[in-house]
Amino acid sequence: MIRALQFIASASLIALIFLNLAWELWLAPLKPGGSWLVLKAVVLLIPLMGILKGRRYTYQWMSMFILLYFTEGVMRAWGDKGMSSMLGLIEVGLSVVFFFAAIGFAKLSAPSQHA
Repeated sequence: MIRALQFIASASLIALIFLNLAWELWLAPLKPGGSWLVLKAVVLLIPLMGILKGRRYTYQWMSMFILLYFTEGVMRAWGDKGMSSMLGLIEVGLSVVFFFAAIGFAKLSAPSQHA
Protein backbone atom coordinates (compact mmCIF):
# COMPACT_ATOMS: atom_id res chain seq x y z
CA MET A 1 0.00 0.00 0.00
CA ILE A 2 2.80 2.42 0.87
CA ARG A 3 4.44 1.87 -2.55
CA ALA A 4 1.13 2.58 -4.29
CA LEU A 5 0.71 5.83 -2.34
CA GLN A 6 4.28 6.85 -3.20
CA PHE A 7 3.61 6.14 -6.88
CA ILE A 8 0.32 8.07 -6.86
CA ALA A 9 1.89 11.05 -5.09
CA SER A 10 4.88 11.06 -7.43
CA ALA A 11 2.75 10.74 -10.57
CA SER A 12 0.32 13.47 -9.51
CA LEU A 13 3.17 15.83 -8.60
CA ILE A 14 4.92 15.26 -11.93
CA ALA A 15 1.61 15.73 -13.76
CA LEU A 16 1.03 18.97 -11.84
CA ILE A 17 4.49 20.23 -12.85
CA PHE A 18 3.80 19.51 -16.53
CA LEU A 19 0.29 20.94 -16.31
CA ASN A 20 1.58 24.23 -14.88
CA LEU A 21 4.36 24.46 -17.47
CA ALA A 22 2.00 23.84 -20.37
CA TRP A 23 -0.68 26.09 -18.89
CA GLU A 24 1.52 29.13 -18.40
CA LEU A 25 3.68 28.73 -21.52
CA TRP A 26 1.30 27.48 -24.25
CA LEU A 27 -2.25 26.49 -23.36
CA ALA A 28 -3.68 29.54 -21.58
CA PRO A 29 -0.99 31.95 -20.36
CA LEU A 30 -2.03 35.21 -18.73
CA LYS A 31 -0.04 37.08 -21.39
CA PRO A 32 0.65 35.98 -24.96
CA GLY A 33 3.99 34.20 -25.13
CA GLY A 34 3.89 33.06 -21.50
CA SER A 35 4.03 34.66 -18.09
CA TRP A 36 6.08 34.65 -14.94
CA LEU A 37 3.48 32.35 -13.37
CA VAL A 38 5.44 29.52 -15.00
CA LEU A 39 7.69 29.76 -11.94
CA LYS A 40 4.99 28.04 -9.91
CA ALA A 41 5.94 24.86 -11.79
CA VAL A 42 9.61 25.36 -10.96
CA VAL A 43 8.75 25.61 -7.25
CA LEU A 44 7.31 22.09 -7.44
CA LEU A 45 10.71 20.77 -8.54
CA ILE A 46 12.12 21.53 -5.08
CA PRO A 47 10.31 18.69 -3.27
CA LEU A 48 10.30 16.30 -6.24
CA MET A 49 13.37 14.27 -5.22
CA GLY A 50 12.12 13.92 -1.64
CA ILE A 51 8.79 12.64 -2.92
CA LEU A 52 10.43 10.23 -5.36
CA LYS A 53 12.77 8.91 -2.64
CA GLY A 54 9.94 8.49 -0.13
CA ARG A 55 11.16 10.97 2.47
CA ARG A 56 8.41 11.17 5.05
CA TYR A 57 9.21 14.75 6.08
CA THR A 58 8.82 15.94 2.47
CA TYR A 59 5.42 14.24 2.30
CA GLN A 60 4.39 15.93 5.54
CA TRP A 61 5.19 19.51 4.55
CA MET A 62 4.08 19.03 0.94
CA SER A 63 0.65 17.89 2.12
CA MET A 64 0.18 21.44 3.40
CA PHE A 65 2.06 23.26 0.63
CA ILE A 66 -0.01 21.62 -2.11
CA LEU A 67 -3.05 23.42 -0.73
CA LEU A 68 -1.72 26.61 -2.38
CA TYR A 69 -2.10 24.91 -5.75
CA PHE A 70 -5.53 23.64 -4.79
CA THR A 71 -6.56 27.19 -3.88
CA GLU A 72 -5.18 28.63 -7.11
CA GLY A 73 -6.98 25.94 -9.10
CA VAL A 74 -10.30 26.70 -7.39
CA MET A 75 -9.93 30.44 -7.97
CA ARG A 76 -8.91 30.06 -11.62
CA ALA A 77 -11.65 27.48 -12.29
CA TRP A 78 -14.21 29.81 -10.76
CA GLY A 79 -12.94 33.17 -12.05
CA ASP A 80 -11.43 32.40 -15.45
CA LYS A 81 -13.16 31.41 -18.65
CA GLY A 82 -12.54 28.75 -21.28
CA MET A 83 -9.35 26.70 -21.28
CA SER A 84 -7.95 28.38 -18.17
CA SER A 85 -11.04 27.39 -16.20
CA MET A 86 -10.74 23.78 -17.31
CA LEU A 87 -7.02 23.72 -16.47
CA GLY A 88 -7.91 25.07 -13.03
CA LEU A 89 -10.23 22.11 -12.49
CA ILE A 90 -7.48 19.71 -13.52
CA GLU A 91 -5.10 21.44 -11.09
CA VAL A 92 -7.68 20.99 -8.32
CA GLY A 93 -8.00 17.30 -9.14
CA LEU A 94 -4.25 16.68 -9.21
CA SER A 95 -3.67 18.58 -5.98
CA VAL A 96 -6.44 16.62 -4.22
CA VAL A 97 -4.99 13.31 -5.42
CA PHE A 98 -1.53 14.37 -4.24
CA PHE A 99 -2.86 15.59 -0.90
CA PHE A 100 -4.57 12.32 -0.01
CA ALA A 101 -1.67 10.19 -1.27
CA ALA A 102 0.80 12.30 0.73
CA ILE A 103 -1.11 12.16 4.00
CA GLY A 104 -1.70 8.42 3.51
CA PHE A 105 2.00 7.87 2.88
CA ALA A 106 2.99 9.99 5.89
CA LYS A 107 0.60 8.08 8.13
CA LEU A 108 1.66 4.61 6.96
CA SER A 109 5.37 5.44 7.09
CA ALA A 110 5.21 6.73 10.68
CA PRO A 111 7.59 4.96 13.07
CA SER A 112 4.63 3.99 15.27
CA GLN A 113 3.18 2.00 12.32
CA HIS A 114 6.28 -0.22 12.21
CA ALA A 115 6.37 -1.18 15.89
